[in-house]
Amino acid sequence: MQVLKFGGSSVADATAMSRVLDIVIAAANKDKVVLVSSAISGATDALIKASEEKNPEKELSPLLDRHFQIVDRLFTGEENRNTKKALSEIYDDLISANRDDYQTYGELFSTIILARKLSYEGIRALWLNSIDLVKVENGIIDKDVTYSKIRNAVASHPNIKVFVAPGFIASDANGHVCTLGRGGSDFSAALYAAALDAQTFQIWTDVPGIMTTNPKDIKAARTIPELSYEAAFTLASNGAKVLYAPTVEPAKEKGITIHILDSQNPSEKGTVIKAYPPKKNGQWCGIGKLTQGPCTTLTLVADGTIRSQSIDELSARLKKRDIRVLFVEAQDSFVKFTIPSDQGLDALSTLHYFCFETQEYKNIYLAGEGAVGKALLKIISEIDAKIEIQAISKHECEDEAFFNKLLSEAKPNSIFVDCTDSETIWKWYVPVLESGANIVSSNRRALSVPYQDYASMKRSARLAQRFLRYETTVGTALPILDSIATSTEGSDEIISIEAIVSCTLNYILTSDLPFSQALANAQKIGLTEKDPSQDLLGRDATRKLLILAREAGVKLEEEDIDIEPVEEKAIHSKHQRFVASLEKDPDSPLGYKASIRLKELDASHPALRLKGTENMIIICSTYQPSPLIIQGPGEGAMMAASRVLTDILR
Repeated sequence: MQVLKFGGSSVADATAMSRVLDIVIAAANKDKVVLVSSAISGATDALIKASEEKNPEKELSPLLDRHFQIVDRLFTGEENRNTKKALSEIYDDLISANRDDYQTYGELFSTIILARKLSYEGIRALWLNSIDLVKVENGIIDKDVTYSKIRNAVASHPNIKVFVAPGFIASDANGHVCTLGRGGSDFSAALYAAALDAQTFQIWTDVPGIMTTNPKDIKAARTIPELSYEAAFTLASNGAKVLYAPTVEPAKEKGITIHILDSQNPSEKGTVIKAYPPKKNGQWCGIGKLTQGPCTTLTLVADGTIRSQSIDELSARLKKRDIRVLFVEAQDSFVKFTIPSDQGLDALSTLHYFCFETQEYKNIYLAGEGAVGKALLKIISEIDAKIEIQAISKHECEDEAFFNKLLSEAKPNSIFVDCTDSETIWKWYVPVLESGANIVSSNRRALSVPYQDYASMKRSARLAQRFLRYETTVGTALPILDSIATSTEGSDEIISIEAIVSCTLNYILTSDLPFSQALANAQKIGLTEKDPSQDLLGRDATRKLLILAREAGVKLEEEDIDIEPVEEKAIHSKHQRFVASLEKDPDSPLGYKASIRLKELDASHPALRLKGTENMIIICSTYQPSPLIIQGPGEGAMMAASRVLTDILR
């Protein structure tokens, strides 16, 4: 048995629900599933507000409309009508309900939609009413009764593959509806998991797991890969909102592993919560933050016993930043600092940097002695990070002996950084990934190889659970590939990409100088390839377009691209730009057509505002009402090196 819980953001709209359904159906192919869902995001708040209004329908009617909009996206014909009828019946019941019970209806709406959609997709699904199954006695869960009712409800339907249950809601001995507290859907799911002795218990949310702190406060926050039950409970009790603290107890009692996952990025590893022996010298795992009026309490949690020296070091760091500590509470596995709220973020930033941003050890093999490689070495030398780096020339890296050494030494925190322009090093990418090392690359030649080889690299990274990052191959420091990945998550689909990514030709086309002189200047300042004909022939743009297309899910090969080289006589207007395009085309075998050529642009086209070496990517996708435009510098060794470092550390 598998129990999968999805939070409000994971079922917020039709696109999000589609992702949920894909996850659940995939799981149901392995074993039976209990799907526990929250209300759609914002629903519970709207219901509470409605309960306080003189005219509750002012809040309730728009909420019903939101659910109808989801239905219109997920269902057609009779299925659409029947689902809306079922929701309308719940709505009518809500209107006549006691206002204290309003907040218990959100989960009913969301789970009815999910259950019906699964059934219409041919999955044997059944809706369970948690009000009848989850029982509370004197404000405490009656586990014996609850577990028995859940087991009987599931056992009585042996042919059902997916049971859909609303989270958050329960009832007392008298049958009165009650709730399990904000975040209580996690707790509901834990009760289902414990009752059924689930082999899999997953909590799906909108972040990649429990993080070292709230990423809204600290952008450098990162996912915690593994936590003990005790550490997870302490973090959740002290401000880590990803997990509802009571959730831990039922799972811990039954020894069930909790897996926190990101519904928007299902391939991410997330956070695993399980039992493991505490360490004598525990390492910090995360920081919880609670603010009450004038005071903020920061709770640093460890995965074992804390050394007093560690607490002294933290106190010294805060003192150095002139942060006033009002109170300190230390236990075996955590320490709390209470400080004035106006210093809260500064204190959090200080502690997070010291505990997580300077302590991570990275064993890096840097290939390439060019401008980017040198800039990267300079940046690393100037930051407070424990990084061991071995710089290797391009020539040395092309020697088989080096890679044999790397493969023998590879560790999970080893990273091979390819800052070369080598046409052969990519052949080592798969063995490096399979050895357990990670790869960060700025070498676009390596990622524009034949599609079969590109796919092999990606597959090897996925199977080895290593990362292969190469953001700088297209837009230097611009977040282009990350943006495409975000656009293609779920059921969204790329319609077109326009890429103005040739720094050389952008420089020439925006220059007031004659073509030959502008080209000579571009060579002089190092914008061109060693052979400038590579730029004029569109070779550089071709590599970038191949990478862009493949990240968008198109199996593009170089021979699929219609390329028109640039000739001086073809340049006749300031409205021209050298554009690499990918456009949806149902008549093409790939479903897309690709081209690289000079284009005369309309005077209103955003690319005409580009100057010098700036790049621009324009992405149109199915569900974005307007194009996503990314613009910024397209060259610069320091910028490229900075992005390479981001790929290393994130």
